[in-house]
Amino acid sequence: MSFDSLGLETDLLRAVHDQGYSTATPIQAQAIPLVLAGRDLMAGAQTGTGKTAGFTLPMLQRLAAERPPRRERQVRALVLTPTRELAAQVHDSVVAYGKHLELRSTVIFGGVNIRPQMKRLRGGLDILVATPGRLLDHASQGTVDLSAVEMLVLDEADRMLDMGFIHDIRRVISLLPKKTERQTLLFSATFSKEIRALAAGLLVDPAHVEAPGTNRTADRIKQRIIAVDKGRKRELLAHMIGAERWEQVLVFCRTKHGANRLAKQLEAAGLTAAAIHGNKSQGARTKALKGFKSGAVRVLVATDIAARGLDIDQLPHVVNFDLPNVAEDYVHRIGRTGRAGREGEALSLVAADERGLLKAIEKLVQLDLTPEVLAGYEPSQAAQREAERNERDGQKPKPRGGRPGRHARRKRRADREGGRSKNERPDSGGSTGPANRNGASTRRRRPRRAGQGQGGRPQRSGNSGCGNR
Repeated sequence: MSFDSLGLETDLLRAVHDQGYSTATPIQAQAIPLVLAGRDLMAGAQTGTGKTAGFTLPMLQRLAAERPPRRERQVRALVLTPTRELAAQVHDSVVAYGKHLELRSTVIFGGVNIRPQMKRLRGGLDILVATPGRLLDHASQGTVDLSAVEMLVLDEADRMLDMGFIHDIRRVISLLPKKTERQTLLFSATFSKEIRALAAGLLVDPAHVEAPGTNRTADRIKQRIIAVDKGRKRELLAHMIGAERWEQVLVFCRTKHGANRLAKQLEAAGLTAAAIHGNKSQGARTKALKGFKSGAVRVLVATDIAARGLDIDQLPHVVNFDLPNVAEDYVHRIGRTGRAGREGEALSLVAADERGLLKAIEKLVQLDLTPEVLAGYEPSQAAQREAERNERDGQKPKPRGGRPGRHARRKRRADREGGRSKNERPDSGGSTGPANRNGASTRRRRPRRAGQGQGGRPQRSGNSGCGNR
């Protein structure tokens, strides 16, 4: 369907054509008329189908139709996103599509100096794109006023309303006008039943729109599953990048520590690599992403923070070094490739203890993802037998890769040092030992020789101390 038939104004159509688009995607064709009509909306579409334009274009048109005088620190439309990267990219879309309109917007997120953000908020805004944590920082300092918000958009709503974000979302909602006095839109690639029930409390008589293939992967993405031992994943990944001459690869790890370690290992193997995750400063994340887009960085190793909203033109390869614990995240991860109608390849390296995660993914995407085996990297029989035994016994082994907890680290350290407990000190020639329950030393003492005091020192004569009289 052409954008010209969706009821958009001329200035917005000019901006759309300037971006090189003429035909709306299914989610855009369904959502834009509903948002223009003022309906609350719950829209689901797989990653890469144009969800951002689906709410940005009608939001810009509704705000441009009425232009009340801006009041200090007030915001008319609020867009919440789960990550800094997604917030920046949504704001880029707002700027690109609204370049012919006289609307004022900005983006705020953590990890950067808050003072420039305060300055931009001071004069009032038509559109504010924000992450929840930094928005609440501004609200607590009185530098933003959300009492006049006309439109609320939750982008990547399944993650925004997940348990990790729900408390911040409720605090933000409490600062907004009542739900009957604002328009609320929820856009996401995936919607579970639990998320739908939770979102129902935020919307008023919402329209439900779901593009074909929600919770499924795009047909244009070639998916490969390779069975390999966990200890040989790094070796296989480096081999494939070199042998198949991949020049731009996005690799997903389950943990921050794992991402850092893999990036260092790939660098040692001669591949330019960088890691991006939540513990990195905003400057480091921006630098790594910029280097990856420009080609200076060949491999970008990321946690799921980058799975939402990361938009890289013509990204050819995505690798799941670790399968995600949540099957829906698989859809978001591999959705970084094969965007805007282009072809892409998604590779997953699956160890024996990740079989359960693979089955959950197959059930979600409704595909048979049969692992293949590469010559020279065949999984060991011992690992497969252990995984089969765990499945038969009904156990659910947690895939390794994360940093062990405090008690696990203490136990491992004690095992390495000969079974000592946390109150023991290293053995040094038998002269030290564990502490007793009261904290006193229970070390063995050498017997005294005649004429020696405590510690083997010569005993002094005289009337002091406990010497012989």
